[in-house]
Amino acid sequence: MATELIRPGRFFRVRLRFSRGVITIAIIMVVLAVAISVGLYHLLKKTPPLAAPEEAHCTVRTSGSELYLDPEQAQISATIAAVAARRRLPERAVVIAYATALQESKLRNLDWGDRDSVGVFQQRESQGWGAKKQLMDPVYATNKFFAALVKVKNYRKVPLAEAAQAVQRSAGGYAYAQHEGDAKILAAAFTGRVPQSVRCWYPPDKKTPAPQPRTEEARKQLARALGSTAITSKKRGWLIAAWSVAHAEKYALRHVGYAGATWSNDMQLEGWQQGGKSTTTRVELS
Repeated sequence: MATELIRPGRFFRVRLRFSRGVITIAIIMVVLAVAISVGLYHLLKKTPPLAAPEEAHCTVRTSGSELYLDPEQAQISATIAAVAARRRLPERAVVIAYATALQESKLRNLDWGDRDSVGVFQQRESQGWGAKKQLMDPVYATNKFFAALVKVKNYRKVPLAEAAQAVQRSAGGYAYAQHEGDAKILAAAFTGRVPQSVRCWYPPDKKTPAPQPRTEEARKQLARALGSTAITSKKRGWLIAAWSVAHAEKYALRHVGYAGATWSNDMQLEGWQQGGKSTTTRVELS
């Protein structure tokens, strides 16, 4: 019987060629898949949403972190930051205030609570915080909170829950600590330290004609929390811009501009857009 001799190494060369071919095809397929994915991503990014959400909402984005707020939560967050700036308090004080408000009311101005507790910080008339009508005013309530906080020894250095509990004297003071991460995100955005980080969308008003922006009223209410509305630094400018975006629905504002960037109440625009005539000396409202 004739026997076919196979030269040494022949089998292995065939396998090697086959493996290289498979690897080459696989690489080409991966490259194509990546290219298609990137193309789809950019296409979808440019495509406007098919339907805008029906409910107003705000987004806070800082350093890769993101929080979602409803308009009331955003307005109260902006108010707390403004009052802190008026009192020239450090960002740590703002973080403590946010963590406290998140635990007590979820950043809402509640007209009810345990016994006679009301407002953002659930302060009690019977404990000398003020009359119920006063405590339902976020500016007043925040001022009262900060007035008590600054009396806490080393409040900047002690654990957050310890500082908050020294003010609130709650039955479960340990609970404030769980909100520290979210409080830091809010503080970075609403104090103006991280520019362009507050973005909101409000359903368009269907009234005809559309209501006119109440810019002077907005500035007056801002001054009540912040004191002077003069812009002495970029950080302060971005604080005012964030406050204005958070209150845009309340005062029928459609655009807020600062430092060459503009927020518009438009779902097709992703966040703040560069361009416009705004400067660093004034926040433009319209």
